[in-house]
Amino acid sequence: MGKIASIEYFRVPPRWLFVKITDEDGHVGWGEASLEGHTQAVEGCLDAWIAQYTGMEANEIEHIWQKSWRMGFYRGGPVFMSALAGIDIALWDLKARRLNVPIYELLGGKVRDKIKVYAWIGGDRPSDVEAQALSRRAQGFTAVKMNGTEDIGWLDSPSALYGCVARIKAVKALGLDVGVDFHGRVHKPMAKQLAALLAPHRPMFIEEPLLSEHLEGIKALSQTTTLPIALGERLHSRWDVKPFLEAACVDILQPDIAHVGGISELRRIAAMAEAYDVAIAPHCPLGPIALAANIQVDASTSNFAIQEMSIGIHYNQNGHDLLSYIKNPEIWDVKDGYINLMKGPGLGIEVDEDKIRELSKDAPAWVSPGFVGPGGELREW
Repeated sequence: MGKIASIEYFRVPPRWLFVKITDEDGHVGWGEASLEGHTQAVEGCLDAWIAQYTGMEANEIEHIWQKSWRMGFYRGGPVFMSALAGIDIALWDLKARRLNVPIYELLGGKVRDKIKVYAWIGGDRPSDVEAQALSRRAQGFTAVKMNGTEDIGWLDSPSALYGCVARIKAVKALGLDVGVDFHGRVHKPMAKQLAALLAPHRPMFIEEPLLSEHLEGIKALSQTTTLPIALGERLHSRWDVKPFLEAACVDILQPDIAHVGGISELRRIAAMAEAYDVAIAPHCPLGPIALAANIQVDASTSNFAIQEMSIGIHYNQNGHDLLSYIKNPEIWDVKDGYINLMKGPGLGIEVDEDKIRELSKDAPAWVSPGFVGPGGELREW
């Protein structure tokens, strides 16, 4: 047992926010509180909690989680839950390192020895996605995800949908499975058409076919397509997830561990989903700490399906991707679509603290470039 001596956070490129907790005995844990485009807001929340939580027992993870949720009266949402995620993950890492076991041993033990993974590919033309898909295949991936459309408005020309079909055909011709991310950019009349066009090509899933606030639209779409519907990156707690499970309109949940309050809440969401025969495929276009935390939960979750990895091509700014902040990047070598389960204590990664401290000194807050439609209107990022 040891009281929390210090809580620090570090803004690092390309767009991540890391948290370090140290207890009075010198034990350390790392967490990730990244919320893309809202770094300053999360930092403000962390500032308030640092003042409150310094001196509390680092071992009492659930007590600190409940204090964060209940004692502020206003609860939930992306900012609070991302700040809480940074603290929660760091506390789990600290506790498991102190006990010299992987976090998954504290979650009941592992149910698998390796983790199925996928990576993102981009590009507007079939030749673009084909080139990136070949790179992913060379890295060892057997599954990828790509954008359904660059930008589709309310009633844009249906001919724009055929580009998505051409891209998915190009990727599948290489022997890769592919998920298609609509990003909530596609409005209902277009989403119905795109789902119908994609159905013969059997993607792994269609992700965020509509924005998550349109529960009724997602439910209606789920009743007209055989394609698995995936969503969850913009749901921030088990209470946000609950109506989608009750409506039976989601097949694959994609909660983001850095946006839902960390390891503690992701475990609870996974258990809820299992009761509805819904798979878990955690969203993670983030840094190494979030990925490592996801993998600890994946290892001990029976309804886990596949894990997103932001490795290599995507989310790489001046060479700073998720492998550049850890000293043991070989743990995430991909082979035949899988990575081996980490066996080291805590998160199982060796964080490069010197590099984090160096790069955080002048790191700007990342701002979303957004999307602008042909008429000058703002559209979904």
